[in-house]
Amino acid sequence: MIWEIIQDQILGMKWLNALIGNALAAAGLDVDSRIGGSVQFFVYDVIKITILLCALIFLISYIQSYFPPERSKKIMGRFHGIWANCIAALLGTVTPFCSCSSIPLFIGFTSAGLPLGVTFSFLISSPMVDLGSLLLLMGIFGTKVAVAYVVVGLLIAVIGGTMIEKLHMESYVEEFIRNASAVDIDSPTLSQKERLVYAKDQVVSTFKKVFPYILVGVGIGAVIHNWIPEHWIEAILGSNNPLGVILATLIGVPMYADIFGTIPVAEALLFKGAQLGSVLSFMMAVTTLSLPSMIMLRKAVKPRLLGLFIGICTAGIIVVGYLFNIFHFLLI
Repeated sequence: MIWEIIQDQILGMKWLNALIGNALAAAGLDVDSRIGGSVQFFVYDVIKITILLCALIFLISYIQSYFPPERSKKIMGRFHGIWANCIAALLGTVTPFCSCSSIPLFIGFTSAGLPLGVTFSFLISSPMVDLGSLLLLMGIFGTKVAVAYVVVGLLIAVIGGTMIEKLHMESYVEEFIRNASAVDIDSPTLSQKERLVYAKDQVVSTFKKVFPYILVGVGIGAVIHNWIPEHWIEAILGSNNPLGVILATLIGVPMYADIFGTIPVAEALLFKGAQLGSVLSFMMAVTTLSLPSMIMLRKAVKPRLLGLFIGICTAGIIVVGYLFNIFHFLLI
């Protein structure tokens, strides 16, 4: 009972949805109409995600202040084999929120001489899975779905990095990265006040970058939620279409957004009858394989390694999507 209150009223903020609905109704807007429902969905999701976003960025940035790149590199360098991939994937959960932000760290780790498979585990995990996505997914899809999403995301990161390591693809990293000289810089010891200031600055900086995507994502979600017929979504991403997971993944690849801009779209798709696995595959594809991030990554690795990375991630996302569709009854 207590956890349901936390999930529904604190993380899900259902009280806020009721409050906004009452306010719009008092203003003379029919919230049961398409326009009124779209306005309520938009206002509610923007406010809810903004509050959660700022709180989560502050918390994650505070944690991240203990794991600057130099310290993360040293931590990952202490482990070997699959354990190194696991640590890299876990460290990816406390790093920036989008794939484009993760690539510079990937380049730095690779230049520092860390094993290529380990750095790729970090690169996969960082945009796909983070502490923010766990808490936000809990408020929308429930605890079981959120935990399952994070677990499979980490598995994809560990397996993908391990495969790249076993294939010995080091020669397909661009020369300027392989020949870069690593410089060890001791991380300064920050005071508690400095960590709080750092976390606050990260909230402001990240919010400015992320908020436009939240508006776009919530706007798309509002349109799907109230204007697109349910049978359309069911026909494309529902149980009657065996290719729904593949279509959702392919649709997500060219898009660019972080987890906070993608969740409102996923929420609306699920409400309209899309299968859970198809929705989660769409989310993973958008956050991990966005076209802008692949263009950035191409500057660091050669086409063969880039293609292998895309292929491993795409195959993993599709397999996970079908598994979620098959076993979704265990998570509801």
